[in-house]
Amino acid sequence: MTGASRCRAHGPGTPAPGVLFVLGLAVALSAGRAAAASAPGCGLDRVDARVRVTYVYDGDTVRLADGARLRLIGIDTPELHPDGGPPQPLAVAARTRLRTLLERHGYRLQLRFDRERRDRYGRLLAHAFLDNGQSLEGRLLAAGLGTALVVPPNLWHVGCYAAAEAGARRAGRGVWALPAYRPVAAGRLPAHARGFHLVTGRVVRVRRTRRSVWLDLDGRLAVRIARADLIYFVGHDLEALTGREVLVRGWIHGYRGGRFLRVRYPTALVPSP
Repeated sequence: MTGASRCRAHGPGTPAPGVLFVLGLAVALSAGRAAAASAPGCGLDRVDARVRVTYVYDGDTVRLADGARLRLIGIDTPELHPDGGPPQPLAVAARTRLRTLLERHGYRLQLRFDRERRDRYGRLLAHAFLDNGQSLEGRLLAAGLGTALVVPPNLWHVGCYAAAEAGARRAGRGVWALPAYRPVAAGRLPAHARGFHLVTGRVVRVRRTRRSVWLDLDGRLAVRIARADLIYFVGHDLEALTGREVLVRGWIHGYRGGRFLRVRYPTALVPSP
């Protein structure tokens, strides 16, 4: 998505853009062929709207014929111009893959709405399907050209998108071949680390404040669960995580001299066996 309209922080840092452009397209082509056969079903149960795309902003945002911006639910692709800078790794490849898929199907999409029709920026939100019934998000995730993104209350197909991403991750496709997307211990995070990360760490304390539940990890990183999101953690004993190793995913932010990672849904916080 474009930098000014993003609702999330920056992703992993970007090496030399010229090299990444060439490598990214090569990775996208090979990943796309491999993922086409392995993408999970992610079937369509109903069609709420049929639309035509007139412009592709990036790997997860397009413009429709009526002028509306459509933000795909369930996926987050690398930034094309974070803070006006060069593209992040595979950002161009994600947009190219999305554009290619749309071109093959006449730039037509079938939309399935979720609980929210618009995001905080006024963009239309929907799950998108090609005219052959294939999930657009599922295809991109299976190719490793984005990460599964869960933003409650839009939870339809959460499991399917997670499975598509998991397949790409196991195969090392797309972003999952990049060092920046490998799990890193909380204690080894660079002081300047921001944006999307997979982080491992031991929960040393669970504390509750008026607005949040905080899981403090070794390595001076806190995991924040807003009280408004606790409804999704019913049946999960957060206090029981004290002393356990966890794998957490999300965007790292700086705050009051420290760092935290917000978690909104249980799939982003996985205890070690």
